[in-house]
Amino acid sequence: MGFLIIAVLGKIKLGFAEINPGCLGGTLALILGIFCLIGAILSGTFPVEVDLVRSYLTKVMEQYIGFIPLF
Repeated sequence: MGFLIIAVLGKIKLGFAEINPGCLGGTLALILGIFCLIGAILSGTFPVEVDLVRSYLTKVMEQYIGFIPLF
């Protein structure tokens, strides 16, 4: 929703902060906002099994844990 607000309102002043995305920034914010809304709608419509995601992430983390440099 934040991306869509930036795209629609454009130049915003929030106290000491100022958001001025310009033409390209507003367009990119609009595209990101639309993709985020579509992703949220699709994730709510087609739920994913938590166990499948958890086991996949665990397997990927175990494979790549050796590549993480430990200081």
